[in-house]
Amino acid sequence: MDTTVGLRERKKAETRQAVHEATLRLAIEHGLDNVTVEAIADAANISRRTFSNYFDNKEDALLYGDEQRMGELVQRVRDQPAGLTGWQALRAAFESLYAESGDPDREWMTRARLVKQHPSLLARQLAGRVRLENELSRVVGEREAAAGVGAVVLTAAFLTALRIATLRWGADHETRSLWELTDETLDQIARPFT
Repeated sequence: MDTTVGLRERKKAETRQAVHEATLRLAIEHGLDNVTVEAIADAANISRRTFSNYFDNKEDALLYGDEQRMGELVQRVRDQPAGLTGWQALRAAFESLYAESGDPDREWMTRARLVKQHPSLLARQLAGRVRLENELSRVVGEREAAAGVGAVVLTAAFLTALRIATLRWGADHETRSLWELTDETLDQIARPFT
């Protein structure tokens, strides 16, 4: 029975990934506004109804990879040893995620450009970031003696450092890895302001 459940979940994950990849490919080729859910379903070899079982719309399908990585980061923070502070757990979680996956690939950069061009995607991504910040704040708050606003500020500072490092990494002439830039930015933001 466990094998069947495992196989079913793997098939669902594969289908979600196939739909995500088809959406990204079609959006790059034709522009997101010119892509229909029907075209995505055809490209992913599924029915329109099956598409609806996995995603509400094409924007959700396009941003699926981001959602997965955000969920993975939260889980890795949760899995860090109890003796670490919230900041240490956030850094260790990101470092382990980066060590496993490395710099984002061209797909990620292409998706980032698409998001900038489409306000609907930007709004959805922003909503996802707010959910991530709230969830990470709760997880960090479980580690910190002074939960509440302290955990929120800590998490916001961490995510801001990631955003700054990612923007720097995406610059045309940047040669350093995302990890190097993130590490440098996290060190800078961890310094006292006074």
